[in-house]
Amino acid sequence: MPKHGKKFNKAVADHDTAVVYTLQDGIKNVLESKYAKFDETFDIAMKLGVDPRHADQMIRSSVVLPHGNGKVTRVLVFAKGAKELEAKEAGADYAGSDELVEKIQGGWLDFDKTVATPDMMGTVGKIGRILGPRNLMPNAKLGTVTFDVAKIVKEIKSGKVDFRVDKAGIIHAGVGKVSFGEEKLLANIVAFIEKIFQLKPSTSKGIYLRSIAFSSTMGPGFRIDPLDVRNQIK
Repeated sequence: MPKHGKKFNKAVADHDTAVVYTLQDGIKNVLESKYAKFDETFDIAMKLGVDPRHADQMIRSSVVLPHGNGKVTRVLVFAKGAKELEAKEAGADYAGSDELVEKIQGGWLDFDKTVATPDMMGTVGKIGRILGPRNLMPNAKLGTVTFDVAKIVKEIKSGKVDFRVDKAGIIHAGVGKVSFGEEKLLANIVAFIEKIFQLKPSTSKGIYLRSIAFSSTMGPGFRIDPLDVRNQIK
């Protein structure tokens, strides 16, 4: 059994983690149980009734949260000419083509997200073995392979969150910071869950949302009533 510190144990003692809470009460309990000195991330975990072994049930997408995710994201765009300039004007931290590929081949990885115009993917493929394992490869399913570089750069900068279901059928994501407060976190959580429901595969049978839990980076987890969530999502 893992050992927890005094602050964590106190948080667990003050809140019954065995109880199933409503959406709003779950948010409130996470905020009340936070104790770290830094601004913790508010995390959500959802167990879905899907089988990721089947390609048509592999849920992978992204969502722009109404209030962002509270993170400063460094964006790199692979583009040439007018699209390179467009990316820089939209707020990209880095934009270019062959010179960036060579720099990355040399070991440079000081960025968090990448975007590429479709015509650059052949060049980007040269560093696929470097970017792929680090989840940094531009991906059409996530909207990061596009000629509309200004739009995607602005979305990422404003708090666009990527997610995918794991082998156990669980989706994990950070949907904000505890400093956001209950109202902003609720709006972000609802937007995130609505997106998950929009992506429900037609081949998924039975109950789609099996379970859901909230927690902060360092705090305990709180189980949320899936029925209450389903009743509140459009």
